[in-house]
Amino acid sequence: MKAIDLIKPAGRREAALLEQIDLKRLPRHVAIIMDGNGRWAQKRHLPRIAGHRAGVKIAREAIETCALLRVPALTLYAFSLENWRRPHAEVSFLMRLLREYLKKELPSIHENNIRLLAIGRAAQLPEAVRKDMEDAMRLTSQNTGMKLVVALNYGGRAELVDAFNAILDRVRLNGLTAFHADEETISNHLYTAGLPDPDLLIRTSGEMRVSNFLLWQIAYAELYITDALWPDFSRERLLEALLNFQQRERRYGGLGHGREPGNGAP
Repeated sequence: MKAIDLIKPAGRREAALLEQIDLKRLPRHVAIIMDGNGRWAQKRHLPRIAGHRAGVKIAREAIETCALLRVPALTLYAFSLENWRRPHAEVSFLMRLLREYLKKELPSIHENNIRLLAIGRAAQLPEAVRKDMEDAMRLTSQNTGMKLVVALNYGGRAELVDAFNAILDRVRLNGLTAFHADEETISNHLYTAGLPDPDLLIRTSGEMRVSNFLLWQIAYAELYITDALWPDFSRERLLEALLNFQQRERRYGGLGHGREPGNGAP
């Protein structure tokens, strides 16, 4: 089976890209920093909220594309701990937009066998948002298809702090006097425990930073930076990113002998 058998292309360029995609060498986990909504709106002399609404449409397309290609996991950076510093009206709109998205898209997500997960400090979210996310995760908890992870009220450093505190709590609870943590111990206490580390990290808007996102997990991820603002990151551009990933030689800190399959760090 080919990628073009799974997705109906919207044009010749998409068709050409789909013909080149190797379904056996797709990343096990794609993570995306969705940046540029505000700038997209500003360029068009629109309010920032117009950029966020346009960004939701692109998120829907990215989710659909990855699910159809049978990518095992997709993580979207939706709202960071630092985003609380934005104007109150914008933050309130983002929370309403998330709830609106869940209400509208959850039936489709569930019907397509996608399992919804959330990572971040959920306790600090508005109660209504938290409840909607919990209900959505409960509804899709038995689904066996792609895992859609929403990073919500998330920060990479905060995740590490929470992981270390969870480890310390376990040590105290068990009355251990000698304990040595290793990488596996830390990984098992992260929000993403049970998920493969991202093979591919995509960042839109051309910014050359990871913005406190999945700091532990992206140790060996391939980075793909595009100047496209998030609302302009079409399916065609996503396919270009996936194809670019497949054309890279993955070394994992070693010398490398040929291209490694996109199946996560060893």
